[in-house]
Amino acid sequence: MTPSARIQAAIEILDQVIAAARDNGPPADRLVADWFRGHRFAGSKDKRAIREHVYDAIRACGPMPATGRRAMLGLVEEQPELRALFTGEGYGPPAIGRNEKPAEGGIAPEWLENRLIASGVGQDEAEALLSRAPLDMRINRLKVAAGVPDLPEEGETLALPGAVRFPSGTQVNAWEAYDTGVIEVQDLGSQLACSAVGAQPGETVIDLCAGAGGKTLALAAAMSNEGTLVAADTDRRRLSQMAPRAERAGAQIAREVLLDPGKELDALQEWLGEADRVLVDAPCSGTGTWRRNPEARWRLSEAELGRLTALQARLLEVAAQLVKPGGSLTYVTCSLLDEEGAGQVDAFLKANPGWRADLPDLPLGTPRGAGTRLSPARDGTDGFFIARITKA
Repeated sequence: MTPSARIQAAIEILDQVIAAARDNGPPADRLVADWFRGHRFAGSKDKRAIREHVYDAIRACGPMPATGRRAMLGLVEEQPELRALFTGEGYGPPAIGRNEKPAEGGIAPEWLENRLIASGVGQDEAEALLSRAPLDMRINRLKVAAGVPDLPEEGETLALPGAVRFPSGTQVNAWEAYDTGVIEVQDLGSQLACSAVGAQPGETVIDLCAGAGGKTLALAAAMSNEGTLVAADTDRRRLSQMAPRAERAGAQIAREVLLDPGKELDALQEWLGEADRVLVDAPCSGTGTWRRNPEARWRLSEAELGRLTALQARLLEVAAQLVKPGGSLTYVTCSLLDEEGAGQVDAFLKANPGWRADLPDLPLGTPRGAGTRLSPARDGTDGFFIARITKA
């Protein structure tokens, strides 16, 4: 493919990404992969260039652009050398018209930028949310007792023991250590959230929003497979992915519990007031994960944010009923918005005087309300809010 044809391919994919964001369709990475499958003639260099154009253009736009072409013109504002590729020749995009306007730049739609500012997120911190994320891994202590095993490439050891970082795009899924469960792909921020739980061998621990089990596996390792670990979620498809992952990792999960939304406690009756620790990795806006999913900021609306914050508050109340006296609840969101983080925990503590903040001792992070905030700019992680609260 010519460089101009790569630009046109990126524009076609961007049109699909924009439509999917508007209609709650597939994520960008799936749309990119689908385009590559349908265009077998594209070589590896073509694919790499097209992918970079697509994601660079998404990052260059603040509000959702009207078309893929306008998104790409927004990228031209940042990378002027691309202008010469708009020739209209061959399979390339038509020449740029005199009155054509690029998509609007910025961090996010205006209303969302205002929410970030109100949450104390400065310009540098906001811009870092749209940087490229590295690839972090967790050494599975169920397979390797200490140190870092021999790996095909040498990574950077991080602030948390057992955390190793590699450049974005490292093909770790082709490594034997990945196939055998010696390593797990997990952002350092997510690993720190699991560390904050403080799970110990012999305890009863509940992962209330377990999803496909990334954090559940880390909890199993922290517990050395001793005690009772319960993984619960309302998503049957994601929960079904846990068993093969646990088998590969050598993790023992006592029970996988499918929850009925709004009736979660019906399926968790036997653990009411019995859990030493409960992790609530709550559904959220995902503002902290824009490095990986930059188009997510186009999908979020004020109404959806309101739905999510109401759900988070309810999950906190559900989790609180599972914790035994003296036990703890760790609340986590991959968001930098206070209404999903510090504000949620502050409201819970005011409404539940029998609970107190128990700030976890983490090697990274900045205090925020009753918890800790992690951010790409300050900590090199995805954006997270982490709070641990203890029942009297």
